[in-house]
Amino acid sequence: MNIAITLVVLSAIVLILLIRLAARQYGSPKAPDDPAEQIRFVDIEAFRNLIDPAEAKYLRTQLPGQEFRKIQRKRLHAAVEYVRCVGQNAALLLKVAEAARHSSEPATAQAAEKLVDNAIRVRLYALELIPRLYVAMLLPTHGLPTTRVADGYEQMTRQIILLGVKVPLRGNA
Repeated sequence: MNIAITLVVLSAIVLILLIRLAARQYGSPKAPDDPAEQIRFVDIEAFRNLIDPAEAKYLRTQLPGQEFRKIQRKRLHAAVEYVRCVGQNAALLLKVAEAARHSSEPATAQAAEKLVDNAIRVRLYALELIPRLYVAMLLPTHGLPTTRVADGYEQMTRQIILLGVKVPLRGNA
């Protein structure tokens, strides 16, 4: 009985989150002509630290239970913001790569094709990870999600450099 109630509550939370994500996606303001201008800086090392199981384990051993849960929820909320930014950047880079796929230069077209594949993958990882982070906020003593988003984003960043797309490498760039 408790498992059924838990599953219903978790399903409702995931549904609400997906509806919010969809509403945010369709309600966004008109983008400038060049999607690359909208790309925001993402500090992948800081993100990795937020979802590092070893870091969470260290905090768990150093802090009282209630304080650990409070801090861990804040860390996971920050991780959600990173993942949202990564997902938005992936969507923007997908637009850039789609345009570059039709290049007459074979190397550029091939790099763009790889970027399209990776941007789609990173976008899916981000959409999958956000609900998992919210569940981890509800149950902060459980394990943290994987780092597939960070790995995919780093690979995507290397690919956009091959295309010559200018992206912010620092916070206020």
